[in-house]
Amino acid sequence: MAAMQEILIAVAVFLCLTAAPLVSMAVYRKLPAHHREDDTNNVVRLAANLFVVMTSLVLGLMINSAKNTYESIDHNVHAYATELILLDRTLRQYGPETGEVRQPLVAYVQRLTAGWAQTDETPLVANRLSERLLTEIGTRLIALAPADAAHGSLLQDARQHLAKVLELRWALIEQSEGTIPPPLIGMLIAWLVLIFASFGFRAPRNAITVATFVVSAALIAGALYLILDMDVPFSGPIQISSAPLQRALAELQQ
Repeated sequence: MAAMQEILIAVAVFLCLTAAPLVSMAVYRKLPAHHREDDTNNVVRLAANLFVVMTSLVLGLMINSAKNTYESIDHNVHAYATELILLDRTLRQYGPETGEVRQPLVAYVQRLTAGWAQTDETPLVANRLSERLLTEIGTRLIALAPADAAHGSLLQDARQHLAKVLELRWALIEQSEGTIPPPLIGMLIAWLVLIFASFGFRAPRNAITVATFVVSAALIAGALYLILDMDVPFSGPIQISSAPLQRALAELQQ
């Protein structure tokens, strides 16, 4: 759903930015003579320059926000994989009696890696079965009865790793929805439309001018699409890599 919304926004931006200067070119020749004077054109250009500056600032903020979101989620995915490996290593160190605990752990990581590129939602919450596997791991850990203090310490470490896994899982779920507010996107699109409309004011009617408007609109729509896609990094062309979890799975299956 998120990827489709990003595509629709990009298409809408392209159509709006392409239409704005063309409509402005068509309307200009129909305006009264006193609306086509140089003074009017100068005012339009000055207003457009103001929106150019504001648009640049907003685009910079959006890029920075999307970049921070992407990097934060990527860091948490690496930390998540690390905690899964440490949990498995602690269970192995505890002894063979943790074999029944490791079974749902391996199954959980397998579901994560298998469903990473097959869902438009956060892979960590693809379905309720994954959550039940984590719950089962916790239940089986509670059922363990350590024979001595050393095993008791290992069991405590395993529970701490599982708690960290659960914490990171919910942090990733909360981060996966994006941070760029829709009103900001709408305002940015409105400013871009006004800027492009000013470009068409008194612009010459020829193929080069029209082609320039179309290409510029396509490039800006593409850039905005990539920014929005980076803000939701579990779908689209800019995705968080599943390599950390693939490596974790390889460690668990050894």
